[in-house]
Amino acid sequence: MDDEPFPEWLRPPSRGFTVEDLFRLPDLPPHTQLVDGGLVFRARQSGYHSLANSLLVEGLRRTCPEHLRVRREMVVVLGPGQAPEPDVTVVRTEAAPGPDTDRYAVRDVVLAVETVSPDSVIRDRERKPQLYAAAGIPHFWLVEESPGRRPVVHVHTLDRAAGAYVLAGVHQDRLTLSEPFGIDIDLTAIDRM
Repeated sequence: MDDEPFPEWLRPPSRGFTVEDLFRLPDLPPHTQLVDGGLVFRARQSGYHSLANSLLVEGLRRTCPEHLRVRREMVVVLGPGQAPEPDVTVVRTEAAPGPDTDRYAVRDVVLAVETVSPDSVIRDRERKPQLYAAAGIPHFWLVEESPGRRPVVHVHTLDRAAGAYVLAGVHQDRLTLSEPFGIDIDLTAIDRM
């Protein structure tokens, strides 16, 4: 039995991978991210993860103003070695020209949402919020799973002076906010999905 050759793209350069590498390397698995110069491969999504993200996308789209668009699982370029893929993103309309868009610049992102997965707990809770805050994304939500299998949304806003997020609220059952725009999402609706 012949061993399959080690794919050349798995060998990181000494400087780490760059955004250019991420978009030019052949045969990368779908939804590959770039965090701290390393390629990050996503595990298969759970049913809960998919439902929670769908609930948020549908809820955000219901009240999203014309100057913004809601996107799911799109790369956001933060810097040369940083191109994570938030679960849900709200971007400026002019940054979302059509279906051929394969990435967004950080300057166009208003909200990044990460739904915690078992394979990415530290990245979702710690590293990605650090990166998003340092890059200046004004709003960040961290979505956790409650014991009842409902989303719990931790809403954060950027403290620009500190370059870090400040917890603005924890929402269970209903997510009602005035920023970044008027939002009202029934989180218990996941039970009916």
